[in-house]
Amino acid sequence: MILGIDTATAATAAAVWAPEGPAVETRDDPEPGARPAHAQRLLALVEEALAGAGASWDDVERIAVGLGPGGFTGLRHGIATARALAQARGLPLAGVSSLHALAAGAAAELAAGAGADAPTVLAVIDARRGEVFAAAWRGAERLLEPVAIAPADLAARLAAGPLAAPVAAGDGAVRFREQLARAGAVVPADRSPAHRVSALQVCRIGAAGAAAGRDALVPDYRRDPDAALPKPPR
Repeated sequence: MILGIDTATAATAAAVWAPEGPAVETRDDPEPGARPAHAQRLLALVEEALAGAGASWDDVERIAVGLGPGGFTGLRHGIATARALAQARGLPLAGVSSLHALAAGAAAELAAGAGADAPTVLAVIDARRGEVFAAAWRGAERLLEPVAIAPADLAARLAAGPLAAPVAAGDGAVRFREQLARAGAVVPADRSPAHRVSALQVCRIGAAGAAAGRDALVPDYRRDPDAALPKPPR
């Protein structure tokens, strides 16, 4: 059984998953503009996911965690928690791109609803400061490397590039819906589950990936922190 967590966005998500066993996700999704509750809710959500699956820590074989890109404070808390749990329980760790988990979850949600093959998904996480974090996948094939980019520049790439009418998913796609839609992207309704980073997908991707050393598991910030250390005097 895999335990997966993600704190790249304002949401806090935890899940347990096994290939032929339970698949239980627990979440805290704050209303737009509300403060994230990663520190207050993450460990409780982990325990709720285990209880919902009728499982205990003895059943967990690996911990998978979203590495971002995303919010700096959330990523630090989620990864530090995963590292501490892995050390305490003697479990291997696996890092997962939060954008990949977002894309995989959106593809699964949309394919299930339409009964069609998985679409091309442009995963877009709001990076604040006038930027988004974005990457694209069609199934397991990555079509666009993760980038931190202005929404207008991302829209220009869509209009000129090889991504034909992708589904744009994530809180960044919701926030910049008009720009992305004008460039040919299809953005699901604001409340669609396709916009959530799924901890179940973190589990699935983490189960297939290689384990990482505890100290090698670091956040994918993709840009400099919002707050920088003061420059030393000359």
